[in-house]
Amino acid sequence: MADYARPPGTADILPEQAGAWQFVEAKAREVCERYHFREVRTPVFEHTEVFERGVGDTTDIVQKEMYTFTDRGGRSMTLRPEGTAGVVRAFNEEKLYGGNLPGKFFYLGPMFRYEKKQAGRYRQFHQYGVEVIGSDDARADAEVIELADCYLKELGVDKYRLELNSVGCPTCRAAHKALLLAHLAPVKEELCADCQTRFDKNPLRILDCKIDGKRPEVMSAPMIVDHLCADCAAHFAGVKGYLDALRVTYELVPTMVRGLDYYTRTAFEFVGTELGAQSTIIGGGRYNGLVGMLGGPDLPGVGFAGGLERLLMTLAEDKVAALSADTLDAYVIVMGEAANRLAVQVMQRLRAYGLKVDADYAGRGFKAQLKQADRFSAPVAVIIGDDEAAAKSVTLRDMVSKEQRLVTIEHLLEDKDR
Repeated sequence: MADYARPPGTADILPEQAGAWQFVEAKAREVCERYHFREVRTPVFEHTEVFERGVGDTTDIVQKEMYTFTDRGGRSMTLRPEGTAGVVRAFNEEKLYGGNLPGKFFYLGPMFRYEKKQAGRYRQFHQYGVEVIGSDDARADAEVIELADCYLKELGVDKYRLELNSVGCPTCRAAHKALLLAHLAPVKEELCADCQTRFDKNPLRILDCKIDGKRPEVMSAPMIVDHLCADCAAHFAGVKGYLDALRVTYELVPTMVRGLDYYTRTAFEFVGTELGAQSTIIGGGRYNGLVGMLGGPDLPGVGFAGGLERLLMTLAEDKVAALSADTLDAYVIVMGEAANRLAVQVMQRLRAYGLKVDADYAGRGFKAQLKQADRFSAPVAVIIGDDEAAAKSVTLRDMVSKEQRLVTIEHLLEDKDR
């Protein structure tokens, strides 16, 4: 028997939720425009190498979660699991590095990962993200973080905290890696399979492992933030100084490393304090080697991404309901065949004026149509019967006071302003 249910890990966004989605998307665009970030739209699938190279072959995303397929030309393609690698690929391919730097971009769209089923996790999910490419200035890091903080505040989200760390650069990571390997070597065989793989390739990510991260041997390991080189230490001090100047409150979390291999220096997460296990609502950091890694010039970058599904989970239920309320500015009630032609003309005129208008198409009686007007919270019912049609007029009914008055078609919109 055919299965017509939606695929596991996906969701239908129905009209009852769409208003809230439009709100968080519109607010993202509005905030980004104020910070002079411009939208970029990349394909939902890329050559697999973009993510293997950009995201990192030791990450869970590449090893376990990507939707990869071979196209009809024999090429390996992958549905995008995150947004940054695709933006950087477009930046390089379109030679945007030849323009005015830094480039400041934002994106909105669906991403795809074969995730385990959990509340707040989907296999098709939606992200909002920003990228600044071409500046190593600590002010860029602070601006990206402050933009995220501003966005959350303007959404009305208040139950979150900002966690901050520095994961250094290749220079200080090499020295820290030697210390970390020496510290963890005695318990290597006791670590989970993923961490044993990470041990040689990227041991820093062991600190953030959901299985081994709480082991005493891991929690007592040397932290990268305590072994930063002079340049990284100065950069991190700059980021913290600018955040202090911007009055953005943060908490230093030395074990945070983020889940993608391209991060360098600044790493941060905005964590919802009432979301349970899947609590990160926005996360990001600096990725100074990624542009060159994907075939472009050696340019630094910094950015973040946030899951819209989790952002929506942080909004109050009454706010979500209000944003998606099914309301009208006017409801047209039609009685009689002769009124139908005039009714469609009236609706066209009202809609052209910018009003939300609808009418009955189910053949309901007069009282049932009045109930429909109430159901949509329309403040005005526009009543058109055969008599009104003959006089090229309509009856306006105030749905609260129940008062009615006859208005000619020519004066309909003029009367609306009174």
